Amino acid sequence: MRRPLRSYLTPIIAILFTLGILTYAYFRTNDLLAGPVVVISSPENGSTLAEPYVEIVGHAKNISYMSLNGRQIFTDEAGDFNEKLLVPYGYTIMTLKARDRFGRSTTKSLELVYQ
Repeated sequence: MRRPLRSYLTPIIAILFTLGILTYAYFRTNDLLAGPVVVISSPENGSTLAEPYVEIVGHAKNISYMSLNGRQIFTDEAGDFNEKLLVPYGYTIMTLKARDRFGRSTTKSLELVYQ
């Protein structure tokens, strides 16, 4: 005997609906599970500077607090940051630390040489 199409269709729709909800939940929580993410766009690590002023440009995601060499810096609404600093003569290491609201943290170091 043949079963009606409706008896097959209901479980298939339920399974597809459940998979859709699970996929949506995964993509919405993936950023939270990853922790803080910081990308420094400019200058490149190991750059040699001709001028004492340097502009550090980058993007941060999933952060609640961020500091550069121990001084708090802020991002705009899109997560972009832009800090201008005076670099001493010679070799300098700048440390960028970011923390999310769950206490997870990440650290990026930027090595620059001013000649």
